[in-house]
Amino acid sequence: MTRRMAVLSVGVVLLVVFGVLGAAVPVPYVAQVPGPTFNTLGEIDGEPIITVEGLERTEAEGELTLTTVGVSRAGLSLVEAVQGWFDDEVSVVPEETVYPAGRSEEETREANRQAFLTSEEAAEAAALAELGHPVKVVVRGLSEDSPAEGQLQEGDAIEAVDGRPTPDLGTLDTVLRAIPGGSEVTVAYTRLGEAGSATVTTRSAADADGDLPADAEPREGSLLGVLVREQPAAPFDVDIAVEDVGGPSAGLMLTLGILDMVGGTDLTGGATVAGTGTIDAEGRVGPIGGIQLKMIAAAEIGAELFLVPADNCAEALAGPEPQLPTARVATLDDALTALEDLRAGRTPAPC
Repeated sequence: MTRRMAVLSVGVVLLVVFGVLGAAVPVPYVAQVPGPTFNTLGEIDGEPIITVEGLERTEAEGELTLTTVGVSRAGLSLVEAVQGWFDDEVSVVPEETVYPAGRSEEETREANRQAFLTSEEAAEAAALAELGHPVKVVVRGLSEDSPAEGQLQEGDAIEAVDGRPTPDLGTLDTVLRAIPGGSEVTVAYTRLGEAGSATVTTRSAADADGDLPADAEPREGSLLGVLVREQPAAPFDVDIAVEDVGGPSAGLMLTLGILDMVGGTDLTGGATVAGTGTIDAEGRVGPIGGIQLKMIAAAEIGAELFLVPADNCAEALAGPEPQLPTARVATLDDALTALEDLRAGRTPAPC
């Protein structure tokens, strides 16, 4: 009996020790949970998520909701990690998948924010291309101390410089290379569908050579002091404001939100539709992380359909929300077809 008691006592002590250590010692994992949802046709704190200037927006009855993943806890204990692995509403993942090595939490948030801003641009480009607006050279912002300050602004489509048409970035670069720095030029532009012109005294391209690698060829000609990109240009302006979302996975739902507002069709027919997926300017939908957690969030708001990127379908089907109707989407056209089917009372092509 004495020997048995001794063994039992040691076992109890070890169990207590391991229990304490398991509850206190952190492991390099984080817990992800269903994050907040945002109806792209609605508002946050009284401010519209998507605003349109220069066009009367289409009135919609339903919802086109983007879904997110939240991080509930970093630096999990071993006990918390094990509990999370057995919880359908928690995903325990290695810490470096959320906070890459060598990057602080603040740097990670900023990188995610930049990815979201890039997805905004792609969403707008995909929506305007779907509506058939022509691709032009569009101002995306002004550089510091820009000579175009007060003359050009974000969203302007640059049509010509000193009478020479600039239909693409290559042509604009060629035209500016032929103009000596410090020249006064006339820039023809289109702003919200209205033609206009601005007079800009250019900056020498050589002044910006400090930004180039040491072995780069010196630049010639002029700079307008604007950041530009090629994208479809429309006679209206779209602005997106979602401060609490990071990463590129909102692209598809933002694109659909824009199309619902400016395309003349209530895409949902009054239904609550949720979804996720990246998108590029050509309308290709890409996979994302956390699909099962996003489907849980969609089910909680009563979504009648969840748009799933095609490459996430297998993971979606293995999730804890098998009753949530899904639609498999590889392109923007697939998503629009799924919504058309929903409005017509047909079953969209599922995962």
